[in-house]
Amino acid sequence: MLGGTNAIATVAVKDLKQAREFYEGVLGLRVKDAQGSEAITFESGVTHVIVYRSDYAGTNKATAINWMLGDDIEKVVATLREKGVTFEHYDMPGLTKKGDVHVFGTFKTAWFKDPDGNILALMGH
Repeated sequence: MLGGTNAIATVAVKDLKQAREFYEGVLGLRVKDAQGSEAITFESGVTHVIVYRSDYAGTNKATAINWMLGDDIEKVVATLREKGVTFEHYDMPGLTKKGDVHVFGTFKTAWFKDPDGNILALMGH
């Protein structure tokens, strides 16, 4: 039923201006639509990310968005680090760390947070 439709990531933020600076300026997403002071829809490849103002911003303790980068993960991590992004480090069984990238066999991931504490991730191989 829903398998043939696109899904949209939705992230709660407290400060829409600060979120726009991060998602557009740091991450490089393109603004598709800005709904006043309540929400902004960004384009990310062929998908969309909506950030919206909420008092519950940053309360999710799990990953909110994953970007699939393939072999480019290390290059993107380095670029974001140069832009001031701080990466999270987690200890989990079966993983090793290569700088800010966590490696599980051939799978790689790196986690970071937006200004509201929402956990975001990059994934590759």
